Amino acid sequence: MECKKTVNLKQCNCTYEPCSRKGVCCECIVYHRRAGELPACFFSAKAERTYDRSIQKFIADQGK
Repeated sequence: MECKKTVNLKQCNCTYEPCSRKGVCCECIVYHRRAGELPACFFSAKAERTYDRSIQKFIADQGK
């Protein structure tokens, strides 16, 4: 399967600039899952900028 990085980047809300996984969703998901986290695309823009990718932050973000 071909990676659609160019298309993915248009929708990626990750603001962490040195990230090498931006636009490569499969790598991003694996990385954050191993860390017990969720990727930036699960969060609102405000919550994403905190760089807290925890499940607890995700739950709190959903209540707003």
